[in-house]
Amino acid sequence: MKQLSKLQTIIFLAGSVMMVIGVALNMIGILNGPATLHTAGAVVFAAGALAFASMQLQQTYTGHNFTVRRLRRIMSVGDVFFILSAVLMIEDVFHFIRPLFLKYGLEGYNNYINYVQNNWVVILLAAAMIEVYTTHRISSELKKEQNGGGQTGV
Repeated sequence: MKQLSKLQTIIFLAGSVMMVIGVALNMIGILNGPATLHTAGAVVFAAGALAFASMQLQQTYTGHNFTVRRLRRIMSVGDVFFILSAVLMIEDVFHFIRPLFLKYGLEGYNNYINYVQNNWVVILLAAAMIEVYTTHRISSELKKEQNGGGQTGV
């Protein structure tokens, strides 16, 4: 795996911390806090998700192990899910696309509630599960490869 530079590592870690802080602020704002916490949480999470995903996508694998290459592609899907959850979280705060649904009346409003509102949580959960799984598997595959037992592929 290509190692990130010191600055890239700092951005990567700051992005992950910002995502956690953003979710916490968002949840506090939703549950009982002021609306500004809800808004700030969405913005902080979006900035963190962009920083995290962009740095993780720059960490490439140049080896020949097919399993690691496949896991890196799956990890990229997790990064896209982080970005998508940030977009949906921002939509949940600012309601940019809700008017598009509302012009179709009650059915449009029901579709908005079913498909958009608060669904950032589901996508965030999927992204986190993908990241945990792929990080663990890539680590174990690289250890195998380092010990000489790695699988070589195309």
